[in-house]
Amino acid sequence: MILITEFMDETWVDWLRARTDVIYDPELVDRPDDLTAKAQAADALIVRNRTRVTEDLLGAGFTCVGRLGVGLDNIDVEACRARNVAVFPATGANTLSVAEYVITAAAMLLRGAYDRRAAMEAGDWPRAAAGQGREIAGKTLGLVGYGEIARATARLGAAFGMNCLACDPYAEEFPGAMEGTEREVLEESDVVTLHVPLTDETRGMIDAKVLAAMKPGAVLINAARGGVVDEAALCEALRSGHLGGAALDTFAQEPLGADNPFAGVPNLILTPHIGGVTVEANARVSEMTARRVARHLGLKD
Repeated sequence: MILITEFMDETWVDWLRARTDVIYDPELVDRPDDLTAKAQAADALIVRNRTRVTEDLLGAGFTCVGRLGVGLDNIDVEACRARNVAVFPATGANTLSVAEYVITAAAMLLRGAYDRRAAMEAGDWPRAAAGQGREIAGKTLGLVGYGEIARATARLGAAFGMNCLACDPYAEEFPGAMEGTEREVLEESDVVTLHVPLTDETRGMIDAKVLAAMKPGAVLINAARGGVVDEAALCEALRSGHLGGAALDTFAQEPLGADNPFAGVPNLILTPHIGGVTVEANARVSEMTARRVARHLGLKD
């Protein structure tokens, strides 16, 4: 039996149902006791980013985890390895969606003309202020981390006429971008986009000191992992006008608590962890995950 605890494209849920027993309950993640009980009968688990696959849950005995996405910080990979539980992230399936999100957010923040509706409906005509926006062409796109998603982002940025500068201590090559140090990327870029996992090394890496060193008027985009950015420090950098804008798709706490620091912060785009979630990406991610889990279980492909 395959247990699916979060949203999956229905076409691929039905594809799995045609091959084995499936429990599909997208709200199961919010009922942890029920999830643990149902996992006892599962041969495989399919999750997104909210289900915590920990040592306790792994005790249920399933043999693989399909991840409807690429980040693995909600999965105890070491515990899976110790128990010989295979982990299948949908690597590459949502790459284009995230890259499009980053470049779209960058263009909107640089232009600064897309949040004028309320003023216009109230009878104002903010043409002078809205006309102070900047073009994306000719700007430097700084990529912190240079894996597959960052490289796709660089390709889209280059198509808009951006100059791409990247840093990654683990990358051997930098196709489509100039290699720079982390300091050069952060200090010289008009748009900084983060493409790093959440680790002890990256947690809080974009702090008040780093933000202060960024180019005045620069834009910061985080569609990677929450916890990489000091959110309170970012809000202060936006309020002061040092940064020209920011877009956050991932957060230290998801969903946001009532005490979040974002209320009233200018030039800030917030989205609910959907950078890699589109109709097309959902279909690709679901297909890749369904096929990999099915092969692992010896089901008909």
